[in-house]
Amino acid sequence: MLAPFACQPDATRGRLHPERMSSFRSAFQRDRDRIIHSSAFRRLKHKTQVFVEHEGDYYRTRLTHSIEVAQVARTISGVLGLNTDLAEAIALAHDLGHTPFGHTGEDALSDLMAPYGGFDHNAQALRIVTRLERHYADFDGLNLTWETLEGIAKHNGPVVAGVGEALPYALVEANAEWDLELQTFASAEAQVAAIADDIAYSHHDLHDGLRSGLFNEDDLMELPVTGPAFEEVDALHPGLDKMRRRHEALRRVFGRMVEDVIAVANIRLTAADPQSVHDIRAMDDTVIRFSKPLYQELKAIRSFLFTRMYRAPSVMKERARVTSALRDLFPLYMSHPETLPEEWREDVARADTQTLLARIVADYVAGMTDRFALQEHARLFQSADHTTEKVSPYGP
Repeated sequence: MLAPFACQPDATRGRLHPERMSSFRSAFQRDRDRIIHSSAFRRLKHKTQVFVEHEGDYYRTRLTHSIEVAQVARTISGVLGLNTDLAEAIALAHDLGHTPFGHTGEDALSDLMAPYGGFDHNAQALRIVTRLERHYADFDGLNLTWETLEGIAKHNGPVVAGVGEALPYALVEANAEWDLELQTFASAEAQVAAIADDIAYSHHDLHDGLRSGLFNEDDLMELPVTGPAFEEVDALHPGLDKMRRRHEALRRVFGRMVEDVIAVANIRLTAADPQSVHDIRAMDDTVIRFSKPLYQELKAIRSFLFTRMYRAPSVMKERARVTSALRDLFPLYMSHPETLPEEWREDVARADTQTLLARIVADYVAGMTDRFALQEHARLFQSADHTTEKVSPYGP
């Protein structure tokens, strides 16, 4: 039984292009399956989470991260009586718009796209599922339900442009086709997907940071949440070998985050007593969140990770090296769009302004995997550097 404030699949606002209902899947199960089978989802296998994809097989990629987010989202949604299929669909789709090389790749593409409306990975995810996936005879995109699109658009909260700012063009385009009520909060399922993202990366970045040697267990003993977790393991299992000790401690960190979110949600839902998903959207704050004490403790952990992992000199050096590929490729494709693969030529032919061309180039570059971006850079630039005529890839 779903809670009254859950999204009911038989009450969906539907799809932009009407389709016959499936005889064996709900509308949200269908959304989830289309996301899993999309080209963009498969490419997440070779896209950076923190460490560039070629740096090691043990580190998380965007794909394994998304799967972990979906697992957390299903667990929390199930306990709270929410629609687990919708929460899972939003979780699986939330990173579809990421560029190669993680957030540094996004920063590079944002700078390159600044004259053409900027770039935002959340908005790009919407562009992918509404336009760029082209497999179906009757429509572009995946033709997802309104509820899934809403969750992708605003799982982090209402989306409102600040003074002197503009909303990302990809978000504006999607919203123009179907009003996603950007000024309100999203469903509880979307809120669960958002906090599941926080839980997943807070947990697995600690794992990956330890494996990389950027910090060690003694460092984590000095932090809130992680320190008590290691102490508990040491008390229960003295002399436990290093890898088991690490896993036992970090799974306790994971469990505490999940349990905290569920406890806070139950308190807030009981107090607010929402009778429909509309009541959730109309609230003045999120209903799914960490408690204030745990939130403050997690801030200390994230600050530690930012300094010791995300901005570690070795990580920054590698990111600078690989993202330079994007800074080379984008202007090359702008100057020579004929360099794009044949299946992109029709879109290029319809681009009658530099802005439209730039958005097509951004779609192509953002969709690259880490390894493909590096391979294309080597093919287009190194081969040009070694021609006898020394022809510049940017033209004469």
